[in-house]
Amino acid sequence: MSEQSPTGEIAAGYAFSGPALELGALLWDGECHPDARIRIPLPMLNRHGLVAGATGTGKTKTLQLIAEQLSANGVPVFLADIKGDVSGILAPGADGEKVRERAGQVGQEWVATGFPCEFYGLGGIGPGIPVRATVTSFGPVLLSKVLQLNQTQEQSLGLIFHYADQKGLELVDLKDLRAVVAFLVSDVGKPELKEIGGLSTVTAGVILRAITAFEQAGAGGFFGEPEFDTSEFLRTAADGRGMVSVLELPAVQDKPQLFSTFLMWMLADLFGDLPEVGDVEKPKLVFFFDEAHLLFNGASKAFLESITQTVRLIRSKGVGVFFVTQTPKDVPGDVLAQLGNRVQHALRAFTPDDAKALKATVRTFPNSPYDLEEVLTGLGTGEAVITVLSETGAPTPVAATRLRAPESLMGPIDAGALEAAVKGSLLWGRYAEAVDRESAYEKLTAEQREAEAAAVRAAEEAEAAKAAKTSARAPGKEDASLAEQVVGSGIFTSLARSIGTQLGREISRSIFGTARRKR
Repeated sequence: MSEQSPTGEIAAGYAFSGPALELGALLWDGECHPDARIRIPLPMLNRHGLVAGATGTGKTKTLQLIAEQLSANGVPVFLADIKGDVSGILAPGADGEKVRERAGQVGQEWVATGFPCEFYGLGGIGPGIPVRATVTSFGPVLLSKVLQLNQTQEQSLGLIFHYADQKGLELVDLKDLRAVVAFLVSDVGKPELKEIGGLSTVTAGVILRAITAFEQAGAGGFFGEPEFDTSEFLRTAADGRGMVSVLELPAVQDKPQLFSTFLMWMLADLFGDLPEVGDVEKPKLVFFFDEAHLLFNGASKAFLESITQTVRLIRSKGVGVFFVTQTPKDVPGDVLAQLGNRVQHALRAFTPDDAKALKATVRTFPNSPYDLEEVLTGLGTGEAVITVLSETGAPTPVAATRLRAPESLMGPIDAGALEAAVKGSLLWGRYAEAVDRESAYEKLTAEQREAEAAAVRAAEEAEAAKAAKTSARAPGKEDASLAEQVVGSGIFTSLARSIGTQLGREISRSIFGTARRKR
């Protein structure tokens, strides 16, 4: 390979002196050059990145390849397992002819290796250690996204959160939020928000219906306690390798907006807790955000601003974020501008929209000697066009690359092995059982019961006073009307109390949303 050829110039751009992850070997004019290694400097992994490409082009295996090497370098990794095929990172890979062929092509010394893993599940749905969040920590902006509220409704939800915070009403789960919303539009609660704008009955109704639909879809279990401590993602194994945290999501594939928003909560929670560290020798955590386009679909301006700010600032806290999606256009420009490392798998140009997306993707790369439109449509599975940030922070030359083969199992482990890994974790005992402590729902319900009891006592006192007045009448007035006799009877009193109690229950249902018991 001549130093004056394009291959020599490109290879020189990846000749880093410090620790780096090995991605693969340079491709030029259909030929693979195993001595031209395409790499990414370890300290640059917190400068964020994008892994993109059409379905079936190898994005998941690229995540696996990068995650393995990060773990081997002592860097914890978070991966979202959307389809259920990332769990194999726990087990050594299966040797075979194809693996050996790929290793030979790219100059890789392939050794079957498993990596330390923890497996999580949202709210305990599906396999994994349950990950829960309180409604309070989730916040109104993220919750508005997952409830699909508009801007006005989002602002009203922010007002509700503000009120609950001021009054010490803990919003732990969705029934807490529902109780506070219903209270604030009740006759008793309406005056509470009068000074700061109030809450319209129509908006409250929309929010309550959205919460109810959300719960009926099975999402109620995601909110509650014990709340997951996202610092668990920052752990290393006993041998010094970084822990690979795999969030198992196949059981909630039909709730894409939920899991994408929950991933954003995890990232925002880490951002809030971690101290500033500036530039580091290696990241504290690298977070892979799969199916990223789902996060941005229909997002409000406030939500997009929140994401952009989080991505921009979390770098200085030692966390790298890689968005994984089909084309760069799935990611808003302000976010895309923060992503310094790019792995672009093949794109298809079967339709006019595909062709337009292809041209837009090409424009996002630095100038290069490649005809990128041709290269991107001609890449095979496990091949990608790459540019990363060098050790000095400058973009490296664009390099078509044949990627290395992961050393762990390229597919899911069996259900028994997965369950054993989950139940054998030290975190299982900490998070497995849900806890329902006193919070907003219980407090408001208790106040309602006290009000009902006070009403019953007042009625009893009035009834006793009436009875005393009746007994004090002069003899001879025993010709009381039939109505008076009935009203004064014990049967009527018992019936009235029963009706009063039932009415109280109906009022309670209207305020707190509890359902009738089935007899």
